[in-house]
Amino acid sequence: VEQKNLLQSHFGSALQLDEPMARYSVMDVGGPADYLVVVHNAQELEETVRFLWEKEIPYLLLGSGSNTLISDAGIREVVIINQAKGIQFFDQEGKDPLVRAESGASFGKLARRTGTKGWSGLEWASSIPGTVGGAVVNNAGAFGSDVAADLEVAEILHLKGADLQRSEWSVEDFEYDYRTSVIKSGKRPAVVLAATFKLERSTPTLVKECISRIAQQRKSTQPQGATLGSMFKNPPGDFSGRLIEQAGLKGTQVGDAEVS
Repeated sequence: VEQKNLLQSHFGSALQLDEPMARYSVMDVGGPADYLVVVHNAQELEETVRFLWEKEIPYLLLGSGSNTLISDAGIREVVIINQAKGIQFFDQEGKDPLVRAESGASFGKLARRTGTKGWSGLEWASSIPGTVGGAVVNNAGAFGSDVAADLEVAEILHLKGADLQRSEWSVEDFEYDYRTSVIKSGKRPAVVLAATFKLERSTPTLVKECISRIAQQRKSTQPQGATLGSMFKNPPGDFSGRLIEQAGLKGTQVGDAEVS
């Protein structure tokens, strides 16, 4: 009761109670969250996280819900829905262009928008349904590239001692490896507020052709309908798809979840 009163006092009408999580999930499943707050920009995200951290209230930060399977039992932590979607383009004369996106922006849409400007570099991400924040934390990748190859700098809210501090992290700060980072591993608890990516000059036609090829390849190799995407990591020197087939795991179901 004390926590509920504290949350209602701080967030007012922005605090949603017993909110069904299915509407925030690509898979359209999930029971109710006890408490839910939607943030609309990086500043709101930072302020919300700071408040919950200082009051020692557990929270769960969710972007597009594209790689998350939410239990029918729901979520007991405060759910923060990240809709911080601001995007800025930097066309620097004599330098490679840059794009900055807040962490709740769709990574796929960001890639397609940079493509319409004739800026190349993020084509591989054009079909990824997740957000920029999720991509940065997980070192998302596809078709031979990943975030580690394209990230210029990221704005991070992280622990320093007992306090939260806002800093800019370089690629090296993330200690990226295959589909992981120091944030994902829990080595350095942090929240991604925004990220800036380095690009190259091309033409809208060439970038669009590349994006179309990638979309066709993804369509021909992945199942249609609601999917959590590639859940299994490729082991060194092999492919998870081959091992799944060899093990007879294709089509295996747990409840209504199935391995394609």
